[in-house]
Amino acid sequence: MTLNDAEPGKEYVIKDVNTGNDEEMKSFLFSLGCYSGERITVVDKKRNLVVSIKDARYNIDSDLASAIEI
Repeated sequence: MTLNDAEPGKEYVIKDVNTGNDEEMKSFLFSLGCYSGERITVVDKKRNLVVSIKDARYNIDSDLASAIEI
């Protein structure tokens, strides 16, 4: 299941970040703290997703969220 399928307010653990051959996207997600074993929470789901990773919140689009397997 990807982050797009997550329920708001529930904490998940990232299983994998699957960006295919897109190293730029993988590097960007890694810089946000999106890597295997890290905890992530969807704070809000509207047009984009607001996620909480560690002590920070980020606004990500559905393309990025589809690369994050939980």
